[in-house]
Amino acid sequence: MDRDAVRLKLDDLIARYREARGNTERDPGLAARSRALAAFQSRRLAETHADLRGSNRYRDAIDFFLADLYGPHDLSGRDEQIIRALDKLKRFLPTAALEALVRAFELHVLTIELDGLTAGKLKEPTEPDAATYATAYRAAGNKADRARQIDLVGEIGALLDSVAHRPEVGLAIRLARGPAHAAGYGQLQDFLERGYKAFRKMDGASEFLASIDARERQLMQRLFAGATTVD
Repeated sequence: MDRDAVRLKLDDLIARYREARGNTERDPGLAARSRALAAFQSRRLAETHADLRGSNRYRDAIDFFLADLYGPHDLSGRDEQIIRALDKLKRFLPTAALEALVRAFELHVLTIELDGLTAGKLKEPTEPDAATYATAYRAAGNKADRARQIDLVGEIGALLDSVAHRPEVGLAIRLARGPAHAAGYGQLQDFLERGYKAFRKMDGASEFLASIDARERQLMQRLFAGATTVD
């Protein structure tokens, strides 16, 4: 993806992000159900991949995905920093790092959209159990977008893995730390640092990414086939 294509992609994602967040924020009930759903999904992911988190090699990468990509935390501050920083980022980030950031933003936007649809099928603003979640998941549909979510995890991971062992990338990220925080981009800077460090520590991410892909894809197929459990 060249830099012009990256810019066009980001423009589209920003519009989708504004619409998805606006839809949720305008409906307090939906916002509460979305938060409860995100908490359930974060716990489910942690349980599904507990063995990977138990590995010293993979722990930081799993924590990065749970906290920075899938977590129930409010990431709106970081998202706004991404939007404000785009023109600067496209000038100094290596193409692979920029693409990883674009896909991370796409994953977050897609998650907000799918969570809004799924939360809309929940009746209570409390964390659902597995059966309630499964019913809402199927009712929300959008199997192609669910599959895209899983694809994006692999794409982000592969891009981060491709830059994790390039010393010049690590140096550029470290040198940006002070200026980024001073300019109000601290959350974005911390996000980039955590992703880079997690994948550098892993020293090869193919098995890690293949394991996540297989588990998440299998669960997606089971849920759409009528399963009422997520284990």
